[in-house]
Amino acid sequence: MSENGTVYLAGAGPGDPGLLTLRAAELLSLAQVVIYDALVNPAILRHAPDDAEIIYAGKRANQHAIPQNELNELLVTHAQAGKTVIRLKGGDPFLFGRGGEEAERLAQAGIPFEIVPGITSISAVPAYAGIPATHRDHCSSITILTGHEKPGKSETAINWQHVADEPGTRLILMGIDRLPEITGKLIDCGLAKNTPAALIRWGTTGRQRTLIGNLADISTKAEAANFTAPAIILLGTVIALREHLNWFEQRPLFGQRIVVTRTRRQASRLSARLTDLGADVLEIPTIKIIPPDEKQPLIDAILGIANYDWLVFTSPNGVEQYFRWFFETYDDIRAIGGCQIAAVGPATAAKLKQLHLKVDLTPAEYTTAGVANAFQQHQSIENLNLCLPRAQVANPELPKALAGMGAIVDDIPVYQTIPEEEDRTQSAARLMEEGADWITFTSSSTVEHFHARFDLPKLIKDHNLKTASIGPETTKTLEKLKTPPTIEADTHNIEGLIKTVQDALAAA
Repeated sequence: MSENGTVYLAGAGPGDPGLLTLRAAELLSLAQVVIYDALVNPAILRHAPDDAEIIYAGKRANQHAIPQNELNELLVTHAQAGKTVIRLKGGDPFLFGRGGEEAERLAQAGIPFEIVPGITSISAVPAYAGIPATHRDHCSSITILTGHEKPGKSETAINWQHVADEPGTRLILMGIDRLPEITGKLIDCGLAKNTPAALIRWGTTGRQRTLIGNLADISTKAEAANFTAPAIILLGTVIALREHLNWFEQRPLFGQRIVVTRTRRQASRLSARLTDLGADVLEIPTIKIIPPDEKQPLIDAILGIANYDWLVFTSPNGVEQYFRWFFETYDDIRAIGGCQIAAVGPATAAKLKQLHLKVDLTPAEYTTAGVANAFQQHQSIENLNLCLPRAQVANPELPKALAGMGAIVDDIPVYQTIPEEEDRTQSAARLMEEGADWITFTSSSTVEHFHARFDLPKLIKDHNLKTASIGPETTKTLEKLKTPPTIEADTHNIEGLIKTVQDALAAA
């Protein structure tokens, strides 16, 4: 019989992926099974290994993807199979999250477990709305309670009179569905009708919305605004500070839902920058990188490295995949010999510099004409041997242009892109159900594979989407689909793409 695995009951934080603790991220990277709740931001799942089993156990009020007793047994079953299980719970597992019940069942079954506290919405959500939970000029205490008690209880365990009489801030979790009842009880218990009130929905994420009122009118305002769960209720004079401290909702891309279509490994940088600017990001990788169908030309090119005068890289993927194979043949970067190196684009150059390789030529324009012009100004390449390590399916114009200048060009496939259809973060489902504001495209292959999966022209029409292209080659592919981009980046890199989106919004 195998030894039991360990279950980690881990807090996933309030929603912003950046608020996941280092310990939780470390454990996720080792997970064999991940079981997560509805309020866990699925973007966090990127920390899990590709082969980890991902199980959605979402719970909203009385709607349970997996009933709690079955969920408890699921934890036990996977642990008894010797698996490392990460149970991800929104916020903190021991604060209104039924983590205690799950821990009790694990203890009863003799399963090793660890509690990993998480950043709770109690402090994080008001902070992201610009509302300090406490402030010396307003209050020195906070009262925290749940608006959703255990179903079937004969009477409430909450002393509403005490809540009304207690000075300071009052914070109510999971109470939005009972808002009229809660505000009515507090008014009946003597809390002033003009007590400032705030409702904060989807706090700490790009979907955050804040509604301000007072105890007497907040329920009516919420109904008019169709303000639904998940949300917290905040009562107290500290809410007045939001007028000056509302930092998060002032970010330049706040309120914009932006789709990122890069490979899963590459998406994180663009997603992180967009998130930092306030966007609600949907990562929908549409391609993944695998080896080329025929490896022999690549092997021959690496073994014959000494015969080349230039290595010409057109993408970070080309650099990464070429040198992955290179180091399976050679154990020393000096085996590259006297080759000069050209890099199309700063991201490609940066990837080479990570290997401490000098880039001898970087075209000012990241197009076929730009590369050809850069070589013309740098030196004659007539009769020089050029190795062009790139995707298996790529635009034929560049090798033709270089050959037209007299070079001997070996166009070497070092990787191929294939469709990525997994939706482990549920971003594709959200896009189809809720739509978005922007879709960003960073290469022709992302356009092609996205279209194959979603029918891009129809999606744009159905959801009134805007598209952003990183540069001319990507734009050409969009135009072939008769969907020219809304904008094209002036500088053809990630920062240029982000800036162009910002500029378009500012000009709107």
